[in-house]
Amino acid sequence: MNSIIAVHIKANLLRPLLRFMKAAVLYKPAKMEENPLKIEQLEIPKIEDDEVLIRIKACGVCRSNLHMIEGDWLDLGVPAKLPIIPGHEIVGIVEKVGKEVRNVKVGDRVGVQPLYSTCGACEYCISGRENLCNMAEITGETVDGGYAEYMKAKAAHVYEVPSNLKDEEAAPLFCPGVTAYRAVMLSEISPAKSVAIFGIGGVGHLAIQFAKLYGAKVIAVSADEQKLRIAKELGADLTISSKSDVVNQIISLGYVDSSIVFAPSDEAVFQATQVTKKGGIIVIGVRANLNDFRFANEQIIKGSVIGTRVDMMNVLKIASQGKLKVYYEVYQLEEINSVLKKLKRREIRERAVLKFSAE
Repeated sequence: MNSIIAVHIKANLLRPLLRFMKAAVLYKPAKMEENPLKIEQLEIPKIEDDEVLIRIKACGVCRSNLHMIEGDWLDLGVPAKLPIIPGHEIVGIVEKVGKEVRNVKVGDRVGVQPLYSTCGACEYCISGRENLCNMAEITGETVDGGYAEYMKAKAAHVYEVPSNLKDEEAAPLFCPGVTAYRAVMLSEISPAKSVAIFGIGGVGHLAIQFAKLYGAKVIAVSADEQKLRIAKELGADLTISSKSDVVNQIISLGYVDSSIVFAPSDEAVFQATQVTKKGGIIVIGVRANLNDFRFANEQIIKGSVIGTRVDMMNVLKIASQGKLKVYYEVYQLEEINSVLKKLKRREIRERAVLKFSAE
């Protein structure tokens, strides 16, 4: 009897602690040198009927998080609210489900991508382009994200994570993975075509793999020699340092059918327009300026942003078949300001992933 009483007392003592979580909070955009993210104890979110509560196991650290935190995108209305918890490539365990939720259950391991929710009724949503929905909420930018031990998410926008993927391996699939996949699809490659990929970071190294799965010849361009070595390991047919004469090196071998730009550089965009053939496709997945565009070449310029739920499911299916290799390095939540400083200085060689152990 005494042992039973002791268990109940212990449970009652612990229960209040479970109302709170550790989170990295942004109160005001500022340069990373000012350590703008504050590690705090916040109340665990309460869910609505169509939502789930997720105990986070891993969350990737994206360069777009850095841009938001430093205020680079204030002119675009990002972040949409303050304070905010950043982070948008998340894997975790479902802890609670709302009354209307039928697609997932408590205990399921799920992921959340930047596309947090959509209206489901506009022309973009009903035409398979829901990533363009004007009413879309963006994880970690308009709603609280994954730099925390818990988060809530719309059940219709969470995804089952394949059991053969580790948490920290799967998390980057929910931004770099789906972003790379959509960009490669927009480039319209095939076994008979060639593509130049500018920027071989968290997104670019996955784009190489998707392009090779479709049989294309891949040219990888990066300023980082280690990333070029990774590109070669992943099947790139040719690697070129962006510090060299990129345009003439590629043209000497023949113009490419398409180019994909993930390097946040006006120069990379210009180089892409120079090496892509007339009538070819240039996919731009970063914010950059397009200078000296040669309209007479009739090149097609496409912007690319994250991906739809179908895109995300396709990425997870491909990954579950062992066809993707994700390069990552693991950090703790308390290190987040330091991690983002390293990212700013381009010292993150792989994908930085925050690993959580919340129970």
